[in-house]
Amino acid sequence: MTKSKILLFAALAAMLVSCGGKKSSGKPNFGDNEYAVRTIGAQSAELQTTYPATIRGMQDVEIRPKVSGFITKLCVKEGQAVKAGQLLFVIDNVTYAAAVRQARAAVNSAKAQLNTARLTYNNNEKLFKNNVIGSYELQSAKNNMQAAAAALAQAEASYVSAKENLSYCYVTSPASGVIGDLPYRVGALVSASSQQPLTTVSNISTMQVYFSMTEKELLDMTKTAGGLHTAIKDYPAVKLQLADGTIYDHPGRVATVSGVIDATTGSVSMRADFPNPQHLLKSGGSGSIVVPHVSSSAIVIPQDAVAQVQDKHFVYIVGKDNKVKYSAVTVDPQDDGKNFIITSGLKVGDRIVVNGISSLTDGAEIKPITEAQYQEKLKKTEKLGAAQGDLKELKKAFGK
Repeated sequence: MTKSKILLFAALAAMLVSCGGKKSSGKPNFGDNEYAVRTIGAQSAELQTTYPATIRGMQDVEIRPKVSGFITKLCVKEGQAVKAGQLLFVIDNVTYAAAVRQARAAVNSAKAQLNTARLTYNNNEKLFKNNVIGSYELQSAKNNMQAAAAALAQAEASYVSAKENLSYCYVTSPASGVIGDLPYRVGALVSASSQQPLTTVSNISTMQVYFSMTEKELLDMTKTAGGLHTAIKDYPAVKLQLADGTIYDHPGRVATVSGVIDATTGSVSMRADFPNPQHLLKSGGSGSIVVPHVSSSAIVIPQDAVAQVQDKHFVYIVGKDNKVKYSAVTVDPQDDGKNFIITSGLKVGDRIVVNGISSLTDGAEIKPITEAQYQEKLKKTEKLGAAQGDLKELKKAFGK
C-alpha cells in the first residue's frame, strides 16, 4: 500500500469519526444520502391508560365520644393495629359511676314501694270480699299498685341509661383496623360536639381505590361489552401506580361504577379493590390507576423516527419516488421510553425513515437502505475510528 493511500484512509477515518453522533441527533456523515427505512407493519402491543386515584380503607370509622369529660387514659398509639371491641380511650367516669349508684338506689326504692302497694291491694281485696270496704277503696289500692309498678319501670329505665352512659366512658373500637391520628391526649376535655373525632379506625386489609372515567369512555366500554354489569365483570385487572412512581405488587379489580354522572366534570366515579396484606397502602393516599389494553394491530415505531415540535409529532414518510414527506402523526401518551404507539397518521405498508431524521428536509430524495445495512455502516465507521494511528488495523478495516 502506498503512503498516499494510507494518508487518504487515515483522513477518511478521522472525518467519519468526527462527524459521528447519536442516532437521535442525526446520522453520521457517510457522504451519501442513504437512510434506514422501515416498512410499517401491525403488531401486538399493550396500551395503557392512567387515571388519578384516591386510596381509602375498606372501612374508615370516626371514633367520637358520646359523653362529655376529660380523657383519663389513652390506650393506643397512632398506627397501631386494633381489633373490634378493643379499649381505645377512658373518659373521666366518676360522675357517671355516681349516677349509676343513684339510679340503682332508685330502683330498689321503687321495688319496695311496689311491694308495699301490692300488699295493700291484696289486703283490700280480702276486705272487699268480706264487705268491709267498698269498691272505691279496692280500686284506689289497685291504682296505687299500678303507679308503683310504673315508677319501678321508670327507675329501671334510668338505671339502664346511667349504666349505658358509664359504658360510654370506655371508648372501644367498633371494627378491626389501624389507628389514625390522635388529636386529643390525656387531660383533654371532649364531648359529642367536639369538632375533631378522637381518632379514625381504618380497615386496610383491602383498599378501595377511587378514580373517574369520562362519560364517553364509559359509553364506549358499555357498548363494547353489551352492558354495564358485563363490562365490570370482563374489565381487565388494573394496576396501581404509587406516589413514588412504582407499581404496586398486587393487581386490583374494578368492583363498582357509580350510577350517576357528575354534571360539573362529565365523569363517573369507579372503584377498584386491591389486597393489602403488607399494609403498604394507607387510607387517604393517592396514586394512579393503570388500565391495560392489549391491541393486536398496533403500529409501533422507534422514538428515533419521530420528531417532536412542542406538543406535535412528525415522521418522514418515504414515497414511491424515494422522496420524503414531513407528516404529522398522533402518538399514544403512554410509552416505554424507546417506542411510540401511533394512533393516527400512519398505516400498514407506509415506509418511514427511522434514523438520522434531523438531517432531512421535506421533499428530500434519499436512497433507502435496511436497518441492518445502516447498523453495518455504523459498525464500520466505529472500526475506522478505532483503527486511527494503527496501520495494521486500518488495513483490516479496509480488508487489505
